[in-house]
Amino acid sequence: MDILTGVILVIHMIGWAIVLGGALTTMREPRIAKGVTHGAVTALVAGILLVGLAEMGDGDVNNVKIAVKLVVALVITAMAIYGSKNQDKVTTGYLGGLAGLTVLNIAVAVLWR
Repeated sequence: MDILTGVILVIHMIGWAIVLGGALTTMREPRIAKGVTHGAVTALVAGILLVGLAEMGDGDVNNVKIAVKLVVALVITAMAIYGSKNQDKVTTGYLGGLAGLTVLNIAVAVLWR
């Protein structure tokens, strides 16, 4: 089970890296790259799987932390999907918000103990 959790965790982190990198690299010409949407959905699904695996194991899950991370992840995913469908509405600020929320989600994961 530890190997499966580790593999899903790596996929989860790669998903967030794609979102953050995609948002930052397209700031000069604001648009949502397809990879950003795929990365957000991948990270969201992998995160849900990680929580499910943690609940099945012996570990104690901080439900408030998970709820905060889930809400932020849903907002990021919605922004990525909306932005990919409405490229004309994507601005530098929109991408900055997307990147900022991604950093917030990472910070909550690392700093909230």
